[in-house]
Amino acid sequence: MSFKGTATRTAAALIATGASAIALAQAPAVAPPRRALSPELEALNPPVPANIEVADERRVPAERKAAAYNDRNWSAPKTSWGHPSLQGTWSTDDMRGIPFDRPQEFGTQEFLGEQQFVERAKRQQAGSDHAANVQTFHRVAYGSRVFGFSSLVVDPSNGRTPALTADGRARAAAAAGNGSFGPGPFDTFEDFSLYDRCIARGLNAGMSAVLYGNGIVIAQSPDSVTITYEMVHETRVIPLDGRPHLADGVTQYTGNSRGHWEGDTLVVETGGFTDKTSISGGAPNTTSLRTAERIRRVDPDMIEYRITVDDPVTYTAPFTVRAIWTTQPGYEVYEYSCHEGNFAVGGGLAGERAYEREVEEAKAKGLPIPRRATMAEIYGAPQEGTEIFDINEGE
Repeated sequence: MSFKGTATRTAAALIATGASAIALAQAPAVAPPRRALSPELEALNPPVPANIEVADERRVPAERKAAAYNDRNWSAPKTSWGHPSLQGTWSTDDMRGIPFDRPQEFGTQEFLGEQQFVERAKRQQAGSDHAANVQTFHRVAYGSRVFGFSSLVVDPSNGRTPALTADGRARAAAAAGNGSFGPGPFDTFEDFSLYDRCIARGLNAGMSAVLYGNGIVIAQSPDSVTITYEMVHETRVIPLDGRPHLADGVTQYTGNSRGHWEGDTLVVETGGFTDKTSISGGAPNTTSLRTAERIRRVDPDMIEYRITVDDPVTYTAPFTVRAIWTTQPGYEVYEYSCHEGNFAVGGGLAGERAYEREVEEAKAKGLPIPRRATMAEIYGAPQEGTEIFDINEGE
């Protein structure tokens, strides 16, 4: 296996394994003093040097460079059978730094102003430099362009996700803190998220950039399009032959999709979702969720992706998210060996049992109940005396 393949598997294990796997069994009775940011936490928001030099490709909002926006007569290349070509390896890395919901002070301002864009470009350059020169294999993936979007949500016009319904709020509250990123307790495998268990991320993969693994591979045939998301290796097969949707009651993590072409745009309508996923990590959706995606090549190196989310049981109104899938220099998609390197469930359950023993020992000795650790603590410097070991030793 290549180094990157091993590193990706290891990173999946590190991220999916929360404090439950490492810190619960070592949590001190008294909260430790506040520590400086670890290299991993600093990587998510690195300092911006005053004299930073922004690369040429980041100096202009990337959306202004798209061929379809500069030339109304531009058209996407075609497959040998005449469909617009979406094929290739793409990434959402260039969406890093764009908030899902627009900050309220922007109002209906869809794009950043000149100085606002300059500040974003500096932050992105600082992050890219930090990733290349400071971080290890477990580094944040930055793209090569900077977009001037003020948010990923573009409809409603204020760029913000509509309010939850009463039912949506109740389900959001019930789901809060679930998974290894939450406080526990961890008693069964169902206390872990689908992500922890390497099962699914849902349609979120195409909407924004996460820590790493933002690749998207599209393949086409005359009667179908497949979209494979790098992280958690989900593949959607979208028939174009006019077949009906699956029967009501048949649910899947990414739903069942049917597509057709409207000019140069692939339109994908999807229903049949389970109620075990969510959009953008918010309230769990219901089986009433329906989505409409519009996927259009707007440049040799860019695909515009729009998804309209309609779940009337969860949200008070539909909303639309826009992202741009782009090519990246030298980007390769490796096998995402999530299960093979995943210690989230086993480690989490073992960590919970260790914590329970610590609690019982403390009670027997009349000592304070040990403090539960948090997910963020696995990114900090180890506590003094903590055993350090190589989880890949022997491979």
